[in-house]
Amino acid sequence: MDDHINNQVIEEKQKRAMRRVKTETNRSGPEDSGRRLYRMVSVSFGMLCVLQVTLNISLRLVYNRCFKYSEERDQLQTSYNNLTKERDQLRMSYNNLTKERDQLQTERDFLSRRFTNLIEQTCPEGWQKFESSWYFLSTETKTWNESREDCLKRVADLVIITSDEEQTFLFNLKKRVWIGLTDSVNEGTWKWVDGTPLTTRYWYDPQPDNGGGYAEHGEEHCAEINKVHHHLKAWNDLSCDKKIYFICEQVI
Repeated sequence: MDDHINNQVIEEKQKRAMRRVKTETNRSGPEDSGRRLYRMVSVSFGMLCVLQVTLNISLRLVYNRCFKYSEERDQLQTSYNNLTKERDQLRMSYNNLTKERDQLQTERDFLSRRFTNLIEQTCPEGWQKFESSWYFLSTETKTWNESREDCLKRVADLVIITSDEEQTFLFNLKKRVWIGLTDSVNEGTWKWVDGTPLTTRYWYDPQPDNGGGYAEHGEEHCAEINKVHHHLKAWNDLSCDKKIYFICEQVI
């Protein structure tokens, strides 16, 4: 009897314990599951936020890098365009200079051939060449004015002497000749026929003396080379109406 009662008591206690466990299980199970789910969602959201930030930073870095490369590309393109323009301008300048050089070369060759032809051509009858001029020695005597008219008809003029060598060349022709020197415009002011003043002088001392005071000599306003004097001291003033030989000069 006692054993039966004890068994009932034990069974009753076991049933109560089972009910308590079930009750506690029914109370705590959904809450713990919710907490675990919340934590999982929170962690996942945090990870998504971190991933989003990382992605934003990566995209910003990529954008900045692409923008920088784009700027460098544009700068390089601008530099390339400028260099291309400069190259084209230099090429155009080079072509223009080449054309000018060729033109100058052509002109130089033409002038060289012309000069050579002038040098190598046969001397015209009665003319002699010395340095860069042709000289005509007359075969008849004339006054100074008549002599100049004759020279002008020959597309020349009475000779103008500018150097010791030219003076020596003319003196060695061994004739008394008119030269292109006169003071007929202004007494005592000797000028060449081209209007230039006298600078190089080859007067025979004490010339010019304007006749030396002798009335029979008259006014002496024109110059001659007198062959009886020294070659560098051979000029003499003479009456322009005197008839002597003359020398014409044609500058090449």
